[in-house]
Amino acid sequence: MSDSSWLASMPETYDRCLGGAVFAPYAADIALRAAALRPQRVLELAAGTGVATAELVAALPGAHIMATDLNPPMVAHARTRVPRAAWEVADASDLAYADDSFDVVVCQFGVMFLPDRVAAYRGVRRVLAPGGSFLFNAWDSLETHEVEAAVIEILAELFPADPPQFLRRTPHGYADPDRIRADVEAAGYEQVEVERVALRGRSPSAATLAEGYCLGTPLRFELAERGAPADLVAPLTEGLSRRFGDGPVEFGMSAHVARGRRPIHEA
Repeated sequence: MSDSSWLASMPETYDRCLGGAVFAPYAADIALRAAALRPQRVLELAAGTGVATAELVAALPGAHIMATDLNPPMVAHARTRVPRAAWEVADASDLAYADDSFDVVVCQFGVMFLPDRVAAYRGVRRVLAPGGSFLFNAWDSLETHEVEAAVIEILAELFPADPPQFLRRTPHGYADPDRIRADVEAAGYEQVEVERVALRGRSPSAATLAEGYCLGTPLRFELAERGAPADLVAPLTEGLSRRFGDGPVEFGMSAHVARGRRPIHEA
């Protein structure tokens, strides 16, 4: 099963355990950036459970927001969570929308999963109106995310011969700002900006985070190769509690936020 696959049970766990703690701070940030561009037509790619979508709806009450995700279970969950957006299942690598359809395209922590990013970015450029903007974020290196670095360290202690590497390989595998800039420029955008943004995450408990990572993310499939993922929630909770304490968890994290503009006059 690929890193982008999801079981029907996973979106609720992902949303409940990680949505507010890990993704909401960056959702608020990217929605404010989108709102500053004053778009009327917004396409969101890889919208997941709608964490960023909810912020986009709040920041852009007069805009039409089309939110999409490749995985039907995610779309089904998110449609009930953020009914004010329009929802469709769509592949960010193969967009079926007409040319010049949107003023802004937003993608929150989804580009890391794209098999050919430059080709996908070109597809995004096609559906943007001339002068429109592609706005996305991608996690910085694993070491800059205190919780996810701890998760990987604890799992390496539990499985020293074959530690799971999903978090390092995929979510944090596109962490070089020079590479991000080069990819966006190679796809034909101008005025490309890449900014490192450090924010704080907050979770009610180590147990909530452990449940989220073990059962609500694609890490689950690597864990399943080593045993029952549910059986690893307790030892991961114990390890996180040793590092962050038994109460609410506050942690640092860093991401790159990129913006590219489709040229008004293209060669």
